[in-house]
Amino acid sequence: MTTATASAIATVGLEAAPSWLSERLTSNAHPDVVGAFDRARETFIGGRRIDMGALAGSIGVDRTSLFRWVGNRDALLSEVLWSLAIPTLMQAERASAELSGGDRIAGILTHFVDDLITADYFRQFLRREPARALRLLTTKESPIQRRYVATAEWLVRRDLGDVPLGGVIDPAGLAYLLVRVSESFTYADLISGDLPSSDRARVAFRLLLRVDG
Repeated sequence: MTTATASAIATVGLEAAPSWLSERLTSNAHPDVVGAFDRARETFIGGRRIDMGALAGSIGVDRTSLFRWVGNRDALLSEVLWSLAIPTLMQAERASAELSGGDRIAGILTHFVDDLITADYFRQFLRREPARALRLLTTKESPIQRRYVATAEWLVRRDLGDVPLGGVIDPAGLAYLLVRVSESFTYADLISGDLPSSDRARVAFRLLLRVDG
């Protein structure tokens, strides 16, 4: 895998669906914003709830300043979640580097689903705030789903071309279906009361992508 490929999978989502906070974080012009974000990210990875009052106190500012820096809690959570999705996607890309075509797309997405299912701090968040988690992760209420769809479309175009599967579906439509499959099996416990399963996601991805075997 080339450095350019690694960079693309890390940036395509942000480029497709930037937010006010993501632009502040990437501009290098707001060190206070970056510091607050990093503290929030550490809190999340530690399996703890991001509380805006506690976060403000931990960095020595009032809540008004914190909200001015990073926006509301949903905006902050969305960027924290996507910041963790990026290295997970990059790791999935590396793990599937020897594959090609639809097999590689299925491998990357399966690896990504499995990492989300097995990440303790992420599952703690889903159990702690299920309604908010689904809203931020699987709807247009935050940029996360749009970024994931954009990333999936980039994979489709790279590995299957601009006319995938003989032209029966366009890249954007196929990407959206792949993301919905990913969400369905990653958050099965919240959506249907079923067990999350990367194995079942893998079967579904391969069926959609017409990968034999």
